[in-house]
Amino acid sequence: MKKNISKLEQSLGFKIINTKLYIKSITHKSADKINNFEKLEFLGDRVLGLCISKKLIEIFPNEKEGILDKKLASLVNRNKCYEVGKQLKLDKFLIIGNLNLKKQIVEKKIVSDSCEALIGAIYLDKGFDFVEKFILKCWNKHINDKNIIIVDAKTKLQEYSLKKFKILPYYKFISDTGPKHKPNFKVAVRLKDTSFVEAEGSSKKLAQQAAATKLLQLFEK
Repeated sequence: MKKNISKLEQSLGFKIINTKLYIKSITHKSADKINNFEKLEFLGDRVLGLCISKKLIEIFPNEKEGILDKKLASLVNRNKCYEVGKQLKLDKFLIIGNLNLKKQIVEKKIVSDSCEALIGAIYLDKGFDFVEKFILKCWNKHINDKNIIIVDAKTKLQEYSLKKFKILPYYKFISDTGPKHKPNFKVAVRLKDTSFVEAEGSSKKLAQQAAATKLLQLFEK
């Protein structure tokens, strides 16, 4: 374990003080049901959001709140946390009890969650100023990307559902009407604890986007 911490220090680029925090940040619940990264992930998610939000306001002082929210979502989602986690080689240090969890689709979530947990550990170990500098260094190329991806409604709903329920939204095809040159698709979507919300569009994808938008709007009310 000491060898792992030493290598993790090299990857992070700083001296670790509280080793227990960092061991927890790379421990999946399949390896330890009590001392795992879930609570640190909860904390790190909030710290990451705060730091990136603060930076976005500095960069885009005149931008509307809705656009800032979308830019924030594009920078703190699972894919970005996974990219940063891989950059830090967290996948090399992860402590996982169930080898079946190392399948690619699941590993992506574990690396992403561990990345947030690591941020939580750094915050508790080093304080806010230190973790803020660490986050901005790791996210620098993403923040400075002139083409920051604005997350579409379907992606945003998917990330919300995975974060809260650990499952994907459920889309149901209802109908396809109208002439070939002007089709009209109707679909419905729901989450684990919601009723179906219906919407229409000129393609199945557009109908799904419209349905996701309507469901997200219900959460904002």
